[in-house]
Amino acid sequence: MRTIKVATAVATASVSLALLTGCGGDSGGGSEPFEGQSADDIAAKAVQATEQAKSLHMKGDVRPENGGTVTVDVSVDQEKNCEGTIGTGEARADVRHTDATLYLRGDEQYWRTALEQQPAAARQMPRKLDGKWVKMPASDAATAGVCDKQGFLAAMDEDTSERQGMKRDGTTEVDGEDALKLTKRTSGGETLALYVATEGEPYILKSTTEGGKSPGSVTFSEYNEPVNAEQPPADQTVDLERLAAEQRD
Repeated sequence: MRTIKVATAVATASVSLALLTGCGGDSGGGSEPFEGQSADDIAAKAVQATEQAKSLHMKGDVRPENGGTVTVDVSVDQEKNCEGTIGTGEARADVRHTDATLYLRGDEQYWRTALEQQPAAARQMPRKLDGKWVKMPASDAATAGVCDKQGFLAAMDEDTSERQGMKRDGTTEVDGEDALKLTKRTSGGETLALYVATEGEPYILKSTTEGGKSPGSVTFSEYNEPVNAEQPPADQTVDLERLAAEQRD
């Protein structure tokens, strides 16, 4: 199971997803969706379709091995425009990425949680950041991870050993859309499931992990809908690097 780190300079969110490609195993028959196609072929087509989509909305949560709950609820497109929320435990923050810049807006508690491992000077900043759109450092390559649609999808399939042997498990619905369910039971006691749209493009609609050390679920929807992320107003924006420099002076 690949754990995706959706990191910023001040907070990290992980999403554990079922693998996306190369599912081995049985072929369809009769009047089933994707008739005559193996689970391997279906999953590969689902990944390709999802990667080629101009945009999507992803929403889910996972319980990492170190405890707590991590949540992601964002819309993102191919150009890395995105908006939504991310969270760890009880702390939540709005996220917005536009013009190659990531902004986060959390309350004082969010920033206290995010900065608790930072130097004493940084721990004095939460009150100043409360309710403000915080411009994250451009030098931190991880800051826009949550808004990198292609990178996010590629990372989910990084460990190819986890994408062998999934089987068809009937049809169902995901948020009102018909889906074919593919499942796999791992040696570690996890049950992985991948839900693929059976009408129109074979988009991934949902991915889940049950059991094991990091259970979680992520749904994918709103394919190809515009993501209109706007730059926050200047009077509501704080530059984190500049504020950190002032704290050190």
